[in-house]
Amino acid sequence: MSQQQDILLVTRLKSNDIAAFDELYLKYFKLLCANAFLFLKNENEAKDLVQTLFLDIWEKKLYEHFHKDVKGYLFLAVKNRCLNFIKSQKVKGARAASFNRFYHEQSGEPEPGNDPADHQEQLRMLLSDMKGQKKAALNMVYFKEKKYSEAAREMGIGVNSLKTHLKSALKTLRLGMANKK
Repeated sequence: MSQQQDILLVTRLKSNDIAAFDELYLKYFKLLCANAFLFLKNENEAKDLVQTLFLDIWEKKLYEHFHKDVKGYLFLAVKNRCLNFIKSQKVKGARAASFNRFYHEQSGEPEPGNDPADHQEQLRMLLSDMKGQKKAALNMVYFKEKKYSEAAREMGIGVNSLKTHLKSALKTLRLGMANKK
């Protein structure tokens, strides 16, 4: 029976009956808000999202896309809008974090919660765990400030091998520092 009523509402909507829109809104608004809340975990954002959906239904004539299952269409539209909203929030958060890192790098200020002493201690621990040629190459080039050719000669290896060991050592340090954050 409800599906039949929805089909009649859609027919009335297609003839620009504002009363049909009001009926549709009253019938589904709370239900759709509850569904949106399950995704967003925020009542105000859920209500705003559903409100925007209903505005689009009327202004952009989305009701033209309604067929037999109006309820299914509405729930799917809410789900898609929630997922898009969550995705956009993640992108905004990542951009803000990236900007904060860039800002603090440029200003020379440590990021809140990023104590330079902690970073140095993490770096020391990673260096002490490093073994063999990687550690030797890193030590000679970055700490003793030797040229690649000089460090390679002292280690008894070629310059390209030295570069490979350095690349591997730096990757190990980067991964170790990223995992400890």
